[in-house]
Amino acid sequence: MQKIAVIEDERAISDIIKYNLEKEGYKVYTAYDGEEGLKLINEKGPDLIMLDIMMPKLDGFEVCKKVRLTKNTPIIMLTARAEEIDKVLGLELGADDYITKPFGMRELIARVKANLRRGGGAGANDLRIDEGNLLVEGNLSMDLSKYEVAKEGIPLELTLREFELIKFLWLEKGKVFSREHLLEKVWGYEYYGDVRTVDVTVRRLREKIEDDASKASYVLTKRGIGYYFRG
Repeated sequence: MQKIAVIEDERAISDIIKYNLEKEGYKVYTAYDGEEGLKLINEKGPDLIMLDIMMPKLDGFEVCKKVRLTKNTPIIMLTARAEEIDKVLGLELGADDYITKPFGMRELIARVKANLRRGGGAGANDLRIDEGNLLVEGNLSMDLSKYEVAKEGIPLELTLREFELIKFLWLEKGKVFSREHLLEKVWGYEYYGDVRTVDVTVRRLREKIEDDASKASYVLTKRGIGYYFRG
C-alpha cells in the first residue's frame, strides 16, 4: 500500500483529501503545520507528499526546501494563492507539481496517480528495464535500473520528475516534443497541467546536468516547438 503525507492546516480540507485518497487504496498520514509535517515525513517515509503553502510554524516553501536536502519524494504543492511567483517558486524549490484551490477530487487523484507513476510513456520508454541497463552520452550516464543519473561518475540529486523528464527525452533522443506532449507523457496528464511546469523543470535539470546551464548541450530547445535530447 502506497503511503501519502497530507500536510494541510485546514482540517476540513485535510479530512476530505484523506477520505478520498483512502477510498483509492492509499495509506494517508496527516499533519497540520510545517514542523509536524517534517517530523511525519521523516518518521513515515511517504511515497508522496501533498504540501500546503500557507501553514503555521513553517510554510510549505520551507518544508519543501528542507525535504529536498535529503529526499527525492514526489511533492505536490497545494495553494490558495494563484500568483505566478508562488507556482514558479514551488517548482524551483523542487516540487514536482502544484494544484490551486479550489480543486476537484478527480483532478487531485489524477495528479496523485501521475506523480506516483515510476516510468511509462510511449515508444522506447516502454522498454523493460533490466539490471545494468546503462546509457552514456558525453560526461553523463544513466542507470535505468537504479533510477540514477551521474555526471563524470558522480550521482546527481534529481527529483523524480527531473529524472523522468531526462529519461523520456534521452530514450527518444533527437526527437522534439512539445510542452503539452511532455506533460502527457512525463507528468501523466493532458488537460490538468500548466506548460510552465515543463519550463521550470527543464531549467532545474539543466542546472544539474550542464557545465553551464545558459549553454545547454544535452536538453536542447527547439524554438517555438519544445525540447529534445541531443541526437
